[in-house]
Amino acid sequence: MSILDNAKNYVEILFKDKLSSVYFYHNFIHTAYTVNKAEEIMKHTPVSEEDQEKVLVALWFHDTGYIECAMNHEERGVEIMKKFLHQENYPESYISDVEKLILATKIAYVPQNLLEKIVKDADFSHFAGHDYNDISDALRKEWELTNVRCFSNEEWNAGNLDMLKNKHTFYTDYAKENWEPLKKKNIKKIEKKLGKEEEKKENTDTKSDNKKDKEKSDRSVDTLFRVTLNNHTRLSDIADSKANILLSVNAVIISVCLSVLVPKLDAPKNSHLILPSFILLLSSVLTIVFAILSTKPNVTKTTFTSQDIANRKVNLLFFGNFNQMLFDNYLDAMRDLIKDRDYIYDSMVKDLYYLGKVLDRKYKLLSITYKIFMAGIIISVLSFGFAFFSL
Repeated sequence: MSILDNAKNYVEILFKDKLSSVYFYHNFIHTAYTVNKAEEIMKHTPVSEEDQEKVLVALWFHDTGYIECAMNHEERGVEIMKKFLHQENYPESYISDVEKLILATKIAYVPQNLLEKIVKDADFSHFAGHDYNDISDALRKEWELTNVRCFSNEEWNAGNLDMLKNKHTFYTDYAKENWEPLKKKNIKKIEKKLGKEEEKKENTDTKSDNKKDKEKSDRSVDTLFRVTLNNHTRLSDIADSKANILLSVNAVIISVCLSVLVPKLDAPKNSHLILPSFILLLSSVLTIVFAILSTKPNVTKTTFTSQDIANRKVNLLFFGNFNQMLFDNYLDAMRDLIKDRDYIYDSMVKDLYYLGKVLDRKYKLLSITYKIFMAGIIISVLSFGFAFFSL
């Protein structure tokens, strides 16, 4: 495995085992996102392979310090990176370069060279994301849970607007050309939200403290559900993407074997290649089968009665349930659900739970798929080598 694969696996396990669940933003999803964005920049920027590797290693480790605390997490991330690269027998000069790139992610730091600019732009690439509002809400929730600060809607939107308009800039040519226009769209969205907040504030009477507390609590719960569901969906997309890669690769392997290799096996002089070819084809077929299983929809349908609906034992938000209902019955049931906030939350909790079950199944099958693919390739190569050298 390459150093980047090792770094990814190391950080993924580290976050899974040691990162607190309150970090809705600074987690493995954000880390993988910044790595992908750095790769996107470097596809359109002349950077040597060694420097590309340094950038990606730095981004895999740039937020690992959060496993201990948010304060000075960059320096802690550097220590974790050094421990990892020392185990991989990398030279001090290489480690020093990666250290500088991790420290370049400090929010107030101004990048001094191209690699630092790439790292900086990748770390703040979500400013140009189409899901910026959801990502922003995740950071807001994280700060609330870690006692950094609680914000009103107006304070949060104003702070975001100031950050995007006055304190942040993209540095690489690619980001300026492709991400700056998207960031400006997000700025306009924030300005629109601020305008609505001000209008609402002018037209609304002062409410009691108890009601404000209740609204704040409800908003936090809503954000929790939205961010968690978004994270689950992104994890599902990542799993499907990985499965599709394996499907494509193994489909190519099978097509090449069937068109080029198999027709030549009937010749006596090629009989020694039959077993290795069979192993290669078998492993590719098994990989495709398990990749398909990991992406195959698994829709559960529940049988229920009108009494179950009346007793609120049915999750009306799941299509596998309500597709059995007549529209008028579904409309009446949904009106009841909308009036009862506890019923809504119970339904959303069920959605989260069963989505997690689906994700668990997907990643288990995907893990088996990768193992089959890796073992099949290794055994096939060894078999071909043995077949040739035993002649």
